[in-house]
Amino acid sequence: MNIIEAKQALDKVIDKARVHLYKPIQIAEILYRYRIEQDITLSDLTTYRTKSKKWRDVICIQFLGRTSTSSARYQDDIFNDNAVPPAILEILGKENRATNGIVEAYIYRKFLQRFSQVSTGLDYCVIHDKTDFKLDEFLAMFWHEAGLRRSIDKVYEIIVYALFAVLVEALEVSVEVSMNPDKTDILREFADFAKSVIQLTPEQTTINLKARINRVGVTNAADRGLDMWANFGLAIQIKHLSLIEELAENIVSSVSADRIVIVCKDTEQKIIVSLLNQMGWKSKIQSIVTESDLLRWYEKALRGKFADVVGDAVLKKLSDEIQVEFPTTDKTDKKEFLQFIEKRGYHTLIDENWQ
Repeated sequence: MNIIEAKQALDKVIDKARVHLYKPIQIAEILYRYRIEQDITLSDLTTYRTKSKKWRDVICIQFLGRTSTSSARYQDDIFNDNAVPPAILEILGKENRATNGIVEAYIYRKFLQRFSQVSTGLDYCVIHDKTDFKLDEFLAMFWHEAGLRRSIDKVYEIIVYALFAVLVEALEVSVEVSMNPDKTDILREFADFAKSVIQLTPEQTTINLKARINRVGVTNAADRGLDMWANFGLAIQIKHLSLIEELAENIVSSVSADRIVIVCKDTEQKIIVSLLNQMGWKSKIQSIVTESDLLRWYEKALRGKFADVVGDAVLKKLSDEIQVEFPTTDKTDKKEFLQFIEKRGYHTLIDENWQ
């Protein structure tokens, strides 16, 4: 294998990566360590397989405020033959040393490019208000950027969460938690449990809570489970890509809630219903929300009768969640990242083969 083929293998990993680029960053830090410290052997995976995760995490914590939550096995896939195994790392390492870090610089420029694209999405939320924000335009920005398409599921999740959470709050929905009065003997026996876990006591056997919808948070790249949950017994699963039978099974079997809402593209609705009927799981599905529903609801929220009540809140939650999900969209973080690029000398490296 030559350097051109090695670069193609690296590009394949970068193209497949989500916005955070955990795996490419890990490769960059392995190459940096090999070039500067020279205390690892690229042909010997044992000298850096585990340690390189820590090197990667230092960078990720600094610029992302988080680290990969994927399984160790999934993270180690980076060294598989169809990704960047030691043989390819050796070729990249030799090129990187000879050019004072050009491969590292290439990876980090890709990283900055991804987040600059996400910043454009955030800027759209800032520039537009409830009078001219168009959900279809916002989504198109992510669909048409090849580097962002891998993270479109997170964008959909944020879009759904912003609308659902604001509407539940605007409706002032409440949830009552109560117990069977005939079970007071059990309540007294487990009074400490009931108070700590359920917040019920023999004196107060009913409580009222504000209804809330919550995001599960940053999930694994390979995660197929729960995206959002509500304290009134609802689970929400976002699907924007083609659904196969195995994935449909994972959606239902991985979520223990009695009521599940699936959000999907219009073209997938019939397929999902058919699969769920075949598997006998239709009873667990409360409803299927399509992209057309979201477009209609956003239009109402932003420019309908109650736009003054919910419009600004939806857009604020949308932009806030984008910043949480993609933290380097913050301008200060970008400045800090550019200082990191300069400190390592990447800004001076120019090679037409690595542009």
